[in-house]
Amino acid sequence: MSDSAIELSFVIPVYNGSRTVGSVVSRIHQLFDCVFEIVLVNDGSSDDSEQTCRDLVRRHPERVVFLNLARNFGEHSAVLAGMTKARGEYVAVLDDDGQNPPEEIPRMLEHLRNHGFDVVYGRYRNKKHHWFRNLGSRFNDSLATLMLRKPKHIYLSSFKVITRFVVQEVTRYRGPFPYIDGLIFRTTRRIGQIDVEHAEREHGTSGYNLRRLIRLWLNMFLGFSITPLRLSVVLGFFVSALSVLLMFAIVIDKLWLNPDVPVGIPSVLSCITLFGGIQLIVLGMIGEYLGRMFLEQNGTPQFVVRDFVVRDCGTTGSEQSNQHLGNRLGMASAAAEAFSDV
Repeated sequence: MSDSAIELSFVIPVYNGSRTVGSVVSRIHQLFDCVFEIVLVNDGSSDDSEQTCRDLVRRHPERVVFLNLARNFGEHSAVLAGMTKARGEYVAVLDDDGQNPPEEIPRMLEHLRNHGFDVVYGRYRNKKHHWFRNLGSRFNDSLATLMLRKPKHIYLSSFKVITRFVVQEVTRYRGPFPYIDGLIFRTTRRIGQIDVEHAEREHGTSGYNLRRLIRLWLNMFLGFSITPLRLSVVLGFFVSALSVLLMFAIVIDKLWLNPDVPVGIPSVLSCITLFGGIQLIVLGMIGEYLGRMFLEQNGTPQFVVRDFVVRDCGTTGSEQSNQHLGNRLGMASAAAEAFSDV
């Protein structure tokens, strides 16, 4: 079967999701007929996720493929790895924990088709994340509005449906710090969203801690915008102009207003410290940009695929990369509508 026959690909990054990813795959099979593929990407899990994914390939050899990354590269790198193997006309990205209901995907796909969008995000009606994760998401959304010029009404979530055109453009990225939403917004502005349900997490906890959230923010802050450099230049001009005005004010105060008031050493030291701090901030930003350019030129990989399993656990690499999955997409509209009515 040709790649063009696959209408929908599901890309599921898996990180310590051995107890939940099987349920997600089963729900997808119940909702859709055989013309789809599921791309599972194990992102260096420390539990039995690898074996679970291999078992799913054995159970559904025509529909499920599996990428096993050599180590943990992060969610966005794992999604990008999955996109490079996804062959569907549309690609749906969802988490492995079951909090992104597959029952919502038919509505998202229909909305994308009816309105001519390239990407449709799922905006959660009631988020079931931990308060710390919700706080980080709000900050990330505000940062994206500033850095990516994202419309304020668009909520960036990991649950989305993307057209083949955007997937092809996104997978052209060769840098070591992928940020999927940044790659999407630099490709297209035909982006929509619909309200979707957000289920409770059945097992485990979120893989996002403070370190991972900071790394995500830095990828967006420094990897897909030159706004920080522009802000540094504006700040430099502002502080320089302010310092000139203060120097005039000190001279005027000393010569005409209060000639007996001494100009203290503490004020001089404070000024030196202020300017030294600003210089360090600007140099740090420039150094971060140069460091990322160095790593990119040095060939730092986005991800390293150890295995690519298509039919059985013994088939890896490119042996099965040309085999085709699925035959025709069919939406289980009754099940989706029933889920939406709950």
